[in-house]
Amino acid sequence: MSTDKIISPKSGYVMLVVGIALIAFAVLNLRFWFLPIPFTPILGFLGFFIFSGLFTILPNTARVMTLFGKYVGTAVTPGFHWLNPFYLKRGVSLRANNMETSHLKVNDKQGNPILIAAVVVWKVKDAYKAVFDVENYQKFVEIQSESALRKMAMEYSYDNFEDEYAEITLRSSSMEINEMLEKEISERLKIAGIEVIEARITHLAYAQEIANAMLQRQQASAVIAARSKIVEGAVGMVEMALDSLSEKDIVHLDDEKKAAMVSNLLVVLCSDRSVNPIVNAGTLYQ
Repeated sequence: MSTDKIISPKSGYVMLVVGIALIAFAVLNLRFWFLPIPFTPILGFLGFFIFSGLFTILPNTARVMTLFGKYVGTAVTPGFHWLNPFYLKRGVSLRANNMETSHLKVNDKQGNPILIAAVVVWKVKDAYKAVFDVENYQKFVEIQSESALRKMAMEYSYDNFEDEYAEITLRSSSMEINEMLEKEISERLKIAGIEVIEARITHLAYAQEIANAMLQRQQASAVIAARSKIVEGAVGMVEMALDSLSEKDIVHLDDEKKAAMVSNLLVVLCSDRSVNPIVNAGTLYQ
C-alpha cells in the first residue's frame, strides 16, 4: 500500500525574483530591442509561467502533488515555495479535529434501547492515504466512528442491574470502554491514514420509552438497599441495648418483655416517620 513521499520544493522567493526579472526584461526589450521582438512575448510568458508555480504552505498543512494523474509527492514544509506549474496541488490539513457523533439509538447486550454519543479527536497522519485511499476522509471518519460506537454499545450491558456478573459495563467502566472505543476506531481509520488521538463517550442514557421504568427500578433498588442497612443497624442497636441492660443489672426481663421491647425498638428505629412515645403509668405487666 502506498504512503506519503515527502518532497522538498524550491524557494519561492528566488523564483519570484526570476519571474519578475523575465517580465521586466520583456518590457524593456519593447523599448530598447536587446533581443529580436518575437522574444518579448516568450519572455513574458515564461515570467507568468513561473508565477503560476508559486504557492504557500501553512503550519500543520500539507500539499499533495500530482502530475497528469500520477502522484509525485507531498510537501509539508511551511513557507513560500515553487514547484512545477503543471503540478496539481491539493491541500490537506494536518491539524487536530473534533468530531462528535449524533445521539445513536442502539440496543445494549441485554437488548435494552439506549442513547449513546461520543467525541473523537483525530488528525491526518498520512496525506496520501487520506486523499487517494478513501473518497472523502472526513465523511469516512464520521461514519466509521459511529459504526464503532454502535458495535461497542451492543457488546456490553448498560449497567449491572440485569447483568450483575458483568465485569465491564458502559456506565461503570468508562475508562476501559473509552480505551476500547479508541482502539476500535483507530483500526477502522488506519486505511485512511487517520490517527485517533482520543475517543470518549459523552452521552449515555436509556431511551425515552424505557427511561421512566428504569428510573423506578433504580429508585426501588436504592430504597431496598437503604432499608436493609437501616434494619441491620437497628438490630445491632437493640442487641446492644439488651446486653447493656443485662450487664449493668438495671432490669430483669423475661422472654415476653424482651420480645415486646425488641418490637418497640425496631418500630422506632426502622420507621420512616417520627414516632410518639407512650408513657406506661403502671407496671411492666399492666
